[in-house]
Amino acid sequence: KTMGLGRLDLVAPGADRLDPQAIAMASGAQDVLAASREHANLGEALAGTVFSVALTARRRELAPQCLWVRDAALLAAAHAVRGEVAFVFGNETRGLSNEDLSLCTHWSQIPADAGYSSLNLAAAVQVTAYEFRVAAAAPAAPPVVADAGEPARHEEVDGLVAHLHRAAVASGFLDPARPGRLVPRLRRLFGRASLEKEEVAILRGL
Repeated sequence: KTMGLGRLDLVAPGADRLDPQAIAMASGAQDVLAASREHANLGEALAGTVFSVALTARRRELAPQCLWVRDAALLAAAHAVRGEVAFVFGNETRGLSNEDLSLCTHWSQIPADAGYSSLNLAAAVQVTAYEFRVAAAAPAAPPVVADAGEPARHEEVDGLVAHLHRAAVASGFLDPARPGRLVPRLRRLFGRASLEKEEVAILRGL
């Protein structure tokens, strides 16, 4: 709330978001807490977004494109003109899983000292929110292409991935007993591509 953000989405929080301890720790931002929305899984929480960034201090195999948090904030600010964007954080103890990262279009790191790179959750959220606030006000934010089509939402790209997976199995290209890394590689590819709605329709038609 100190950075002007008012939307909080929680994935399987495991506790009442309005319990007395949570309200006390909100320190005057109870309105954000009260308006927060709960989701059963991250895919549900990302529905409707056109750009999403997972924050993690650890490099992951087959993760989507990595950006420093300042660059991620600039891109998010540019995409926010065209649709909803999300910054995704794991919990304090476990962080984000590889599956969580694969659902996001990008992943980002805060450039901390390599010898001690782990920030607690509150600090990571605050740094990221600050960078996004600065980026949203910056006149040098990346311009949006005037003739660009409507960006595909998370659930539309996810539907394309599922469709391609079914087609790969049906055609014999993929052995369902040994799926390998096809799905995470497809998600990483489409995350880099920033697909538009019409492009998703073309790929599904093919």
